[in-house]
Amino acid sequence: MANNTKIDFIYLSEEDMIKAGVTDMAQCVDTMEQMFALLHQGDYRMAGPNSDSHGAMITFPEESPFPTMPKPTADRRLMAMPAYLGGDFQTCGVKWYGSNIANRERDLPRSILMMILNDIETSAPLAMMSANLLSAYRTGAIPGVGARYLAREDAKVIGLLGPGVMGKTTVASFMAVRPNIDTIKIKGRGQKNLDSFVAWVKETYPQLTTIQVVDSIEDVVRGSDLVSFCNSGEVGDPSLYPMVKHEWVKPGAFLAMPASCSLDDGMSSGNVRKVMDSIGLYKAWYEEVPKPAHNHIPLVGMRFMDMIDAKLMAESELEDLGAIVSGDTPARQNDDEIIIMSVGGMPVEDVAWATVVYRNAVEKGIGVSLNLWNSPALA
Repeated sequence: MANNTKIDFIYLSEEDMIKAGVTDMAQCVDTMEQMFALLHQGDYRMAGPNSDSHGAMITFPEESPFPTMPKPTADRRLMAMPAYLGGDFQTCGVKWYGSNIANRERDLPRSILMMILNDIETSAPLAMMSANLLSAYRTGAIPGVGARYLAREDAKVIGLLGPGVMGKTTVASFMAVRPNIDTIKIKGRGQKNLDSFVAWVKETYPQLTTIQVVDSIEDVVRGSDLVSFCNSGEVGDPSLYPMVKHEWVKPGAFLAMPASCSLDDGMSSGNVRKVMDSIGLYKAWYEEVPKPAHNHIPLVGMRFMDMIDAKLMAESELEDLGAIVSGDTPARQNDDEIIIMSVGGMPVEDVAWATVVYRNAVEKGIGVSLNLWNSPALA
């Protein structure tokens, strides 16, 4: 009996993705928690020789003989981010990441993303998806997973730098795991973004009784139980990255940092717990980029990698979120611990959330069915 060689897959537009639950932050946080447990078990693969690479990025020279070749401007990124995830997921996929900060002048998002999800057995496509919301929500969910294990149970105050898309999804994940939050302090650069963010907070989280726009990074940090920097900006000189000073940080604070950040010596010392979303990711990055690595990847985790290389810190000071989720490393141990978590983002997160959203879409009959072939012309 002949095999059925027909391959169909579904296309999910952004509207379809919303219908299929891509903005369900509570489910996204739970999904990321499952993903971290699989990371700790080793039931995953990403790119690179150590299977931990963030992905493969096209770079452009500062000077080119071709006038049409793009310049390496801020947030210029063309990148493929592939991964496989085991467990109950058993899928693989790749996110294609295109980014240009000049898109804002065209009323477009800085990044325009697509996701292809594949069956792991045949490699046939399962879905092609709009991925801006997919990426934004899986990124924002990681601080939520961290907060579930590392923030104080009675956390009430969020301090946020950067009221953009990442700021919104980070706040959404904090609210999903710490429902007693009643205050948010925000610092942003543009009044339009601030006004939009404040309006979103009022509509989405009416239980927040205090919304305060502050003037300085110190004001963002001081008195906050949960702190996140979700800013954007030039990469290259860590002295220009937004700073966190130990003297500003409240005892018991949890800081989740998915964007550029510098730390003073106190925040880099042994009395602050240092958590990575994946130590393997940072090791892979450290092999791939010039040194000092923090000049090229502005996350606090890369500052720690530079310090380890310079013998200013022991690698044993780093803790892995997957080990914490799995119970092999303690979660928060007392109300006074200061804990900072570096959030780098990984393609296994895209595969995890894409799989859940795809299965929701199939169950609900959402999306457009497309045919790859009935029978392959070359087999």
